[in-house]
Amino acid sequence: MAPIPLQRDTVQRPGTIRAGYAHGPRLASRTSLPGIPLAPSAARRFVRAALAEWTGLGVPAAVGFSDRLADDAVTVTNELVTNAVVHAGTTVDLVLRLEEEGGDDEPTAALVLEVTDHHPARPVSGDEPEPGPEPGAAVAGELPDPAEYGRGLQLVATLADSWGITYRTGLKTVWARLPVDDWSAPPSPPDGEALRRGLRAAEILAPAARRTERDDAVWDSRGAPAFLAEASDLLAGQLDEDLVAAIAGQLLVPRLADWCAIWLETEGGGPAAEPRLARVWHSDETGTEPLRTALENTPPRLPAGAGSGPVPVPVPWPAPPADRPAESGESGEAGEAGEAPPPYPGGRDGAALAFRITAGGRALGTVLVGREGVAQVPEAVASLIEDFVRRLGLAVGAARAYTRQATISRILQRGLLPSKVAEIPGVTSALVYEPSDDGVVGGDFYDIFPCPGDRWCFVLGDVQGSGPEAAVVTGLARPWLRLLSREGFGVGEVLDRLNRLLLDDAMEAAEAAALMVAAAGGQQLHDGTQSRFLSLLYGEVVPLPDGGVRCTVASAGHPLPLLLRPDGSVRPAAEPQVLLGVVEDVAYESQTFGLAPGDTLLCVTDGVTERRSGPLMFDDGDGLARVLAGCAGLPAEATAERIRRAVHEFAEQPPDDDVALLVLHAE
Repeated sequence: MAPIPLQRDTVQRPGTIRAGYAHGPRLASRTSLPGIPLAPSAARRFVRAALAEWTGLGVPAAVGFSDRLADDAVTVTNELVTNAVVHAGTTVDLVLRLEEEGGDDEPTAALVLEVTDHHPARPVSGDEPEPGPEPGAAVAGELPDPAEYGRGLQLVATLADSWGITYRTGLKTVWARLPVDDWSAPPSPPDGEALRRGLRAAEILAPAARRTERDDAVWDSRGAPAFLAEASDLLAGQLDEDLVAAIAGQLLVPRLADWCAIWLETEGGGPAAEPRLARVWHSDETGTEPLRTALENTPPRLPAGAGSGPVPVPVPWPAPPADRPAESGESGEAGEAGEAPPPYPGGRDGAALAFRITAGGRALGTVLVGREGVAQVPEAVASLIEDFVRRLGLAVGAARAYTRQATISRILQRGLLPSKVAEIPGVTSALVYEPSDDGVVGGDFYDIFPCPGDRWCFVLGDVQGSGPEAAVVTGLARPWLRLLSREGFGVGEVLDRLNRLLLDDAMEAAEAAALMVAAAGGQQLHDGTQSRFLSLLYGEVVPLPDGGVRCTVASAGHPLPLLLRPDGSVRPAAEPQVLLGVVEDVAYESQTFGLAPGDTLLCVTDGVTERRSGPLMFDDGDGLARVLAGCAGLPAEATAERIRRAVHEFAEQPPDDDVALLVLHAE
């Protein structure tokens, strides 16, 4: 890649508008987003919406928009906005610009993304800034190697034909230029709904930042319900209490208050535990840190009998030091190098109200809001904030419940899956395991372990359902498998005995459920009891003296393993058989074959083969075998990653089932 220029003029460059479009649309879209974790996702939706709009309007260069260009633009936007949020923490301005150049004979075009933050002293990757010109000065030259800016910007450098940083007074813009080089695709109609969603995402997150004066009259019979509906929409489904607090601060300031602070009680901390200051937000960015300093060690103490209503509290601004002016606007002695002293918020008057955050009758924290220059907060506004805090309490309570569930799930998952899989002599292995829901124990499980007789056994299973019921079956099946394997039973015999154990356990569960029904006077109980069956791929590997290994496998209702030869040929390595835990009188059979050096065995769960994109499944027409055939000659890790990526790219939505795959590659 050519040297990367550091400075770029962000003003629209005049381009040649092709015939018939002299009065066409303006080739730029822009929005502003707050510096919160939701900003990258809103930016991604905004970019897709803008590209859809340009395509539908018939912009000449937009005819060349391809899915790949849209994906690259979204990826670059995500990285740049995430960097700005994480490392600068200020409002982020996003500009998407289509620049057309050249004439009708050889037209060229580029998509330019510009992400601007308001903290130029902060480096784009969080590393210490290199010595150089002061922020605000025009800089020319070359950037250091992109690796110095972190992996995210390495990705930007890979996707863009050029990128760089522009410094201006109080601003830093990171930009990237993506060429539009596919001129064959016809324009498609705009996705109006996607455009509205994208624009609304940006407007919801930062509409008030552009408001210069607050108008309390808007909180009438229509304004207040609209605000509360918007707040409920944004808070609902957030699974992290700190993110909930961050969103709440953005919604309150500056719509309803000049500043706010949110404390959250420590869950399970006891009466002596101090609440933690989770979020401080001020309409003036320079006032945030002084406010945080003033509040860190002095959380508001509400009366024991205080309910959810407002409680007036003293304004928490500290008194200004003797050598500082009382107001940031007053004159004072200049600091070093002739600079004016930084603003100090001490001495501001106003009104402050505290609200208790509650959910289910439990106190979860406190919200403190303040307005400057007023004797009291209007009653209508205080009532609206009280309604908002009730919704905040529900969101915090839901986030804590999810966190507890996710913690229990992770503990169960660590206990149900091996902390480390064994290494097989002469064979390299690679595992991919992705539960569909991080907060619920997955139904897929795996294992590789040594057995007596110079054998190594491997397992890939899929339990019916998910959650605690799946965890029970996994917790039974994996140790039973290890025990049976180490007793010296063959592959088919291990499955025979495991099948009987599952049926016996299911019978005991059914008898227990029947007793519960009888004890309840014959009333049917819906306790979630269901048959305990699973699909399983089980095999053993024995290293051979002259290289390679001998592999024996059996599949019980599981997607068949695929054997890849170095010439790219692929074939199934087992025969289909019935699920475990369904039929009692089953004699499972196994197949034995050799894994010569260079051969690869791929084992997957149905989360791979049955991955859906509309009516199609990933394995329709031997889709998995085709992808695997392209992995000939690759090591185990590269093969696993290629399969994983193909599964994710098969559909736009993330997988809705657990994804697990095991690759064994003979060295």
